Amino acid sequence: MASCPMSNLLLRLTKVALVLLALTSAAAADDYPNRPVRLIIPFPPGGSNDVVGRMVANQLSAKLGQQVFVDNRGGAGGTIGTEACAVAAPDGYTLCVVSIAHAVNPALHKLNYDPIKSFTPIAIFATGPNVLAINPTLPVKSVKELIALAKQKPGELNYASAGVGSFQHLGAELFKLQAGVDIVHVPYKGGGPAMQDVISGHVKIMFSSLIQTTPFIQSGQLKALGTGGAKRSPVLPDVPTIAEAGVPGYVADNWWGLAAPAGLLAPMVEKLYAATQGALKAPELKVQFDREGASIVEMSTAKFADYIKIELDKWARVVKESNMRVK
Repeated sequence: MASCPMSNLLLRLTKVALVLLALTSAAAADDYPNRPVRLIIPFPPGGSNDVVGRMVANQLSAKLGQQVFVDNRGGAGGTIGTEACAVAAPDGYTLCVVSIAHAVNPALHKLNYDPIKSFTPIAIFATGPNVLAINPTLPVKSVKELIALAKQKPGELNYASAGVGSFQHLGAELFKLQAGVDIVHVPYKGGGPAMQDVISGHVKIMFSSLIQTTPFIQSGQLKALGTGGAKRSPVLPDVPTIAEAGVPGYVADNWWGLAAPAGLLAPMVEKLYAATQGALKAPELKVQFDREGASIVEMSTAKFADYIKIELDKWARVVKESNMRVK
């Protein structure tokens, strides 16, 4: 059967259009970036996301040859800024910091974006474990002793957090589920007030970041029973992990990484990934991360995407099984 002339013409035009699109995309990627790049940090200035984002932005600016400027878009647990990234043009000039909040928010909030489909994962920066710290007046010396006391007095012990859905809250609820204990949650409006009440003894327990707890551990105002990473922290090398101290399999790491809107061209992803890896190798950045109690992680873009999916599943289960609700 003879082919239709119109069909042949359409086929040729389609092929030409695809070639032109590929050439245009390649040219855009080769020229990228040719103007400043916006890095959305979906939290206010001063928190861990802001500190980490700014540290990396400074190094990325040098690697990319263009300024990477920070745009703090805080509010609603990080969902406002994250949505701003999701709806931006996938041209490489809007990026965002993603963290454990990105994995938790879908289980706590109704979102206008999909945590997987709306984004292009680029690279993870680092991970930082929580610390199980107690007021020294609590009569326990180890994780096992804390679990034993909690089982003797179900519902009588309490722990503080920076609020519902915070990293502190999540780490504690995961501990409760895996250790099989009932410890009462006392939420605060921020990590500072929560920490002060643990130091004063109004609340006895807190799962918090290394950077927040280490000074008080060193001064003797708090006692560290365990850290939440897969391995011991170099900041507190004598403190066992919670997993080795009595709760096998327990891991509660905060993490930070770089993402872009969905649809970012592969050559741009590769360029940003290479720039990020170069930035993370800067000696001064390692010193800064060490100061924050975090460990730099090298992970491919594909593995980072898988990591995000694993974190989404993990924290969705914790939120569901602990009946966590945002009021």
